[in-house]
Amino acid sequence: MQLSVHDPILRAVIECAADAIVAVDHSFRVTVWNPAAERMFGWRAEEVLGRVPPIVPDELKAEHNAVQERLLTRRAGESDSGQISIATRRFHRDGSLIDVRIDTSALQDRDGTLLGWVGVYHPVEEDEVAQHHMAERARLVRRLNDIVADLNAELDLDVVLDRITAALIELTGADAGGFVRIDGERLRLVSMYGLPDHMRGATADLRSSLVGELLRSGKTVMLATGERRLGDLVWSELPGLHTIALGLSFLQNKPYGALYALFSGRKIGHTELELLELLAGHAGVAVGNAVAYAEVVRQRAHERAVIDSSADGIAVLDRDGTVRQWNPAAHVLTGLAAEDVIGRRLPFEKPAPGEMMTFPLESGVWLNVLAAEIEETGEIVVDFRDVSAAKALEEAKDLFLATTSHELRTPITVVQGFASTLVNRWDELDDADRRSAVATIAERAQSLGRLVEHLLLGSRAGADELAVTMESFDLSRVLTGVAAGFRSLSSLHRVELDIAPDLPPAAGDAMATDIVLGQLLENAFKYSPDGGTVTVRAWAEGSDVLVTVQDEGIGIAPGDHERIFERFVQGEAGDRRRFGGIGLGLYIVKRLTEAQGGAISAHPGPATGTCMRLRLKAAS
Repeated sequence: MQLSVHDPILRAVIECAADAIVAVDHSFRVTVWNPAAERMFGWRAEEVLGRVPPIVPDELKAEHNAVQERLLTRRAGESDSGQISIATRRFHRDGSLIDVRIDTSALQDRDGTLLGWVGVYHPVEEDEVAQHHMAERARLVRRLNDIVADLNAELDLDVVLDRITAALIELTGADAGGFVRIDGERLRLVSMYGLPDHMRGATADLRSSLVGELLRSGKTVMLATGERRLGDLVWSELPGLHTIALGLSFLQNKPYGALYALFSGRKIGHTELELLELLAGHAGVAVGNAVAYAEVVRQRAHERAVIDSSADGIAVLDRDGTVRQWNPAAHVLTGLAAEDVIGRRLPFEKPAPGEMMTFPLESGVWLNVLAAEIEETGEIVVDFRDVSAAKALEEAKDLFLATTSHELRTPITVVQGFASTLVNRWDELDDADRRSAVATIAERAQSLGRLVEHLLLGSRAGADELAVTMESFDLSRVLTGVAAGFRSLSSLHRVELDIAPDLPPAAGDAMATDIVLGQLLENAFKYSPDGGTVTVRAWAEGSDVLVTVQDEGIGIAPGDHERIFERFVQGEAGDRRRFGGIGLGLYIVKRLTEAQGGAISAHPGPATGTCMRLRLKAAS
């Protein structure tokens, strides 16, 4: 249709027409608004000329856009009529809706340049065709609403995309369809219908595609016809393809993808375009829901993995203090399985948020418990860890300080006493008393020396600073020397030495082994206060040499055979103060032995007492 609004005769015809005539330019601003339009819509011409007419309801803008887009493609050379007629509704100035039929045509100059669109509006209250059109439109809208509700109820992204494509085919009658996702500068086909399976996952350049063209146009829907434009992506594989319709889907106000409808048989109308635009818009909402849900699931899975892999026990409580999560470490620490705790109160007292508590469970395990509140949900996260070892070490250190103080005080008191006696009463004492006092001072000084040596060795062992020299040495000679040294220390004990005649040299440090054996014999004497035989045996066993030190003393309480090698630990049998010591001797023995690549263990004696077993490597 060609029209010049400056033609006097044509303007007179327009102004005298019984039907409302409205023309808009390519920016949708009014260029013609005749008196009939004033009567129908209530706005005077001077109020709307040069403005976008405020007559299209929001819910019908997609239909309005679809008609204009359809007319653009008809201008491109299709053989059918250049006019589209629809029954719809428009706003009156007073806010009421008017049922109208609109005949819309593209407005162009003599050279075919698009000037805009012109619409002729007819009242349709009694028009049966219009009533049928409105009923069909209402049916499609209802079906669209059902589809949208179904989409929004689904949270699996792949399923959502497949349902969107299926709905596109149902609503538009398209011969094929697909959804492409925008991945940076590429398009990826993620869902399709009516196309070969091998096309799924196919990609194309965004900029040169129809989607890129649509993005640059600033519109949300478009039609493409003609052989040059139908090669977009891989749609050309659809035989007989003559028209492509596509609409943009947005996620958080950013283009997410596009919905394609492909027509190889039937013709496409404005209704199909409108439905495509609406469906593409709703698709963005449904995809957004699925993406948000997937992110929540991913985040929850991440949080669950962190909680489940934590070495700390973690419990999550709701606002009412009921346990909602209970990780595997919590089960290990408390012995309570998740099914026994979830849905119930926390099985132990929790501190106030931000505070910390330390207390023992009935099992004897000490827990360090910290609580924190999640302000957004009101939930309480309770983190607890086993501090039994730290608690035991703390107690051991306290005991060590008390024991060391006692062990130091006794010899120092004796030394001070005898030294004072010698100073103050030297002339009153005979030679025998003086010698006895000096001998006592020397013996106590020797005890202090051994105590200090143990403290130094214990400190070095704890810091992994024990230095040993690995070389071949004569174990028989070391055993003989140690045994000889102890035979003269006690009249109640007898040391028997049994060395295999074929005992090979040992690989290790002779001095460290001398300290180890000396401590084993010292313990054998100490823990057999009533005397008895201490038997030392040595023999070869495979590539190792074994040494045992067996006494006839009080033995080791059940459960303590491994603990006695820990720092500040002594056997619990009998009165500990009866034997003295600071609990470092066997700890030093173990560290010196392991530094040489050997092993030490404690075992009950055949009848009474203890058998300590030392294993070293034989020299090659």
